Amino acid sequence: MKRYVIIGGSIAGVSCIEGIRSVDPDGEITLVTAEASSNYGRPLISYYLEGKTDEARMSWRGADFYEKNRVTVLHETRAVSIDAQGHTVSLDSGAALTYDALCVCTGSAPVCPKFEGLETVPHRQFFTTLADAKALEQAVTKQSRVLIIGAGFIGLKCAEGLHGRTESVTVCDLAAHAMSASLDGESAAILERHLAKNGVRLLLGNTVERFDGASARMKSGTTVDFDVLVIAVGVKPETRLAAAAGCDVERGICVDETLRTSLPDIWAAGDCTQCRDITSGAPGVLAVLPAAAMQGTCAGVNMAGGSKTFDTGMKMNSIGFFGLHIMSAGTYTQPVYSDVTETGCKKLFAKDGVLTGFILVGDVKRAGIYTALIRERTPLSAIDFDAISRDPTLLPLGRAYRAQKLGGAV
Repeated sequence: MKRYVIIGGSIAGVSCIEGIRSVDPDGEITLVTAEASSNYGRPLISYYLEGKTDEARMSWRGADFYEKNRVTVLHETRAVSIDAQGHTVSLDSGAALTYDALCVCTGSAPVCPKFEGLETVPHRQFFTTLADAKALEQAVTKQSRVLIIGAGFIGLKCAEGLHGRTESVTVCDLAAHAMSASLDGESAAILERHLAKNGVRLLLGNTVERFDGASARMKSGTTVDFDVLVIAVGVKPETRLAAAAGCDVERGICVDETLRTSLPDIWAAGDCTQCRDITSGAPGVLAVLPAAAMQGTCAGVNMAGGSKTFDTGMKMNSIGFFGLHIMSAGTYTQPVYSDVTETGCKKLFAKDGVLTGFILVGDVKRAGIYTALIRERTPLSAIDFDAISRDPTLLPLGRAYRAQKLGGAV
């Protein structure tokens, strides 16, 4: 009977189990996770904080998932080293696990800049796990003033989660606009106006220079007093365990299209990995949930002796703030379509005759059609792009039908 070990219990680890079981119904699977809770959707922690969901409903695959798939789960346990030659994983308990196939799904770790005086802040924390959300829930009151460093995905979702729970929420970021990794200035401006309407104070192009207890001296010279500090400047791939074992590591753990690492019988999946982005052709870290799920499944199938490749990876985000929906994907190359209003926008980008990316703010319906065009590298010349850019639902319809139905309007 084959022995499988998975390090990490988030989306990639859960999907890896499913991949294994799709090929091998009998192998012995052990999952190691440092968290007390596992098998939950991390993007849901802001909704937990907001009171829109609870721990039971956050489960990615249901409370009985591990039992159904006959998985031994070691909660609140850390893997401290991997012996690639001896095929063992050492745990912080002193025990060791022997594997025939290993998958590293260690995810990412929050980044903490070296702010002067940070050690003097009485309550400071990250916001990436359910434990973080629970700690923040306990720390704030109706009178709390919260300062969040980082106006990206994590920081802004934290701000939304705190809406109505605190006296004030201030978000600062050194970047000139919100969600600078996913949006351009025009599309970000729509989001910024929407956040301001919902009581979120933004200090952009500005960040903390130093702390003095619960007071932050900003780069601009102003002072922000607060009760709770949340550090949300970003995350980085957690590669230390794999690197120490001898895996090739650059920005993330290097994997091929089967998610195999440079070491025999070791795979990796999720936010800790580096793979090819199909929209740029360059290796990169695709730290998004859909990629983690697909990578985990792919790795599991191959670990069990099946054959599967992950060759459609690209950066992708789907998110909402106070009812404003945003989707972005791919690489922003040459703009080929732009429609920007006060409350929404659609921007499409292409290179060499194929769609490479998009930004949608407001109306995100049928965005999957644009995603499919990118993944399948459909030539724009083959689809009447002028029509599809305005309304992707027209894609299945013939050119003649569109002309008849729309009277030559598109």
